[in-house]
Amino acid sequence: MDYLEVSTKAAAIHEALQMILEEHQQIAQHLPYDQLPKIVNAIDEAQHIFLLGAGRTGFMIKAAAMRLMHLGYSVYVVGETIAPAIGEGDLLIAASGSGTTGNIVKAAQTAKDSGAQIACFTTNPNAPLAQISNYTMTIPAAGKQDKNSTASQQYAGSLFEQSFLLVFDAIIQHLWKRSGVTHDELWKRHANME
Repeated sequence: MDYLEVSTKAAAIHEALQMILEEHQQIAQHLPYDQLPKIVNAIDEAQHIFLLGAGRTGFMIKAAAMRLMHLGYSVYVVGETIAPAIGEGDLLIAASGSGTTGNIVKAAQTAKDSGAQIACFTTNPNAPLAQISNYTMTIPAAGKQDKNSTASQQYAGSLFEQSFLLVFDAIIQHLWKRSGVTHDELWKRHANME
C-alpha cells in the first residue's frame, strides 16, 4: 500500500468518525434529561436489576450490566443461565430501538405481571415497550428499520445502540462519583479469570 492510499483511507475514516461524533452531539442536545433521575432512583431502589436487549443492542446491554456489577449492584442479564426469576422489588432495564421487539415486549410484560418495575430505552415513546414501562428514556435516534431517516447516516440502529451505551455510561459515571467508591475498590470486582 502506498502512502497516498493510506492517507486517503485514513482521511475517510477520520471523516466517518467526525460524522458519528456530530450525530452524538445532536443526540446529546435533544435528550430528555428529565427522564433520567427517575431511572437512577429505580436503580438505587431495586433489589435486583435485570437487563435485556436483542442483537447488537444486547451487546450494549451486557456492557451496561458489567458496569452496574462493578458498582456493586445485584445484576443479571436476561437469558443467561444464572438469571433467576424477576419479582417485586426488582427492576428490568430493557433497550429496544423500535420498542416493538417481540421477546423484549413479552419479557417486560412478564416482569410487570411479576411486580417488577421496568425502565426502557427506545426511540419510540409510543411503542408497546414504552407503554408497559414505568420509566422511558427516549433516545432521538434512527431505529434499525428507519432506512430513510435524516436522523443518522449510519447503518440500521447503530446510532441508537451507541447512544444507549453512552447515556448508560453517563448514568454509571454519576452513580460512581456519587458513591465515593475509589477506582481501586471497583477494580476488585473486575473479572480476574479472563
